[in-house]
Amino acid sequence: MTWKDIERLVDVIYSRIDGDFDAILCITRGGMVPAALLAERIGQRNVMSAAVMFYTGDGVTLDKPVFLQFPPDPQLAGKRVLVVDDVWDSGRTIVAVCDRIRMVGGIPVTAVLHYKPTHSAFPDLHPDHYGAQMDGWIQYPWDPLSLEKNVAETSGE
Repeated sequence: MTWKDIERLVDVIYSRIDGDFDAILCITRGGMVPAALLAERIGQRNVMSAAVMFYTGDGVTLDKPVFLQFPPDPQLAGKRVLVVDDVWDSGRTIVAVCDRIRMVGGIPVTAVLHYKPTHSAFPDLHPDHYGAQMDGWIQYPWDPLSLEKNVAETSGE
């Protein structure tokens, strides 16, 4: 993916979302860039983050999410929150974040750059808004391999 591709996908999402949001909640780390771009487009300054882990450093998958960082309940209660991530693959992370928002009385609306319906662990759920459907591997321009390539290209290596 190029930066132009990301801009196009964000524009697609922006054209589909409706209504106002009290906040944007980006899921780290992949959701940070699209959340920032959407925040600029909709004029939202209240951008929060959720750091969620479903695996250990050893690559062991956990049954329940570990919330490493999450906004305090009063910042979500009764609020309409745009939850942004880069990709809905299994959907486990974004569903866990939305469940936690709902538990405190917030209203989550989801937006992702890419939705992978054949990978989703939730056949009855899908993102409220997405830029494109895809099933294959996605390499975003902010991924370490892409950044190394960009640096090499600009330095003439």
